Amino acid sequence: MSADNPHPSKRELDARLLALLRQDSRVPVSELAHVLNVSRAHVYASIARMEQDGTIDGYTVRLGEAHDRRMVRAHVMMTTLPKLLDETNEALAAIPELTGVYAIAGEYDLIAMVEAPSLERLNDVIDAIGRMEGIGRTMSAVVLATRLRR
Repeated sequence: MSADNPHPSKRELDARLLALLRQDSRVPVSELAHVLNVSRAHVYASIARMEQDGTIDGYTVRLGEAHDRRMVRAHVMMTTLPKLLDETNEALAAIPELTGVYAIAGEYDLIAMVEAPSLERLNDVIDAIGRMEGIGRTMSAVVLATRLRR
């Protein structure tokens, strides 16, 4: 939205709506409409459109700071053996402590976000990843503090 055009584009409204839903997906539509300065029908239609086109895939729970403080986290970067990639992806998906696995460019092929209730369990999970047949090598970085989370 610019000073010349006080009416935001559909893309700008969608971005603002998504930001509000990321903060709290349980905010009533009437409040979203008020903050965005549009009608409730507009908010309902925007959400429905974004659900239909795959922009919004679902709604989830954001864990609180109390849970966050109890967990230890690490980023585990891995090289993979291309012939075993499907099996490796399946094995990684079966580990409940992994909160995400991403293909990356560079020296490593994948990065996994690992979350565990103790350093011992975190170590066990990292060791299990390193022992997988489709994993070449790993490098781990334990997260000391979260500076920004969206």
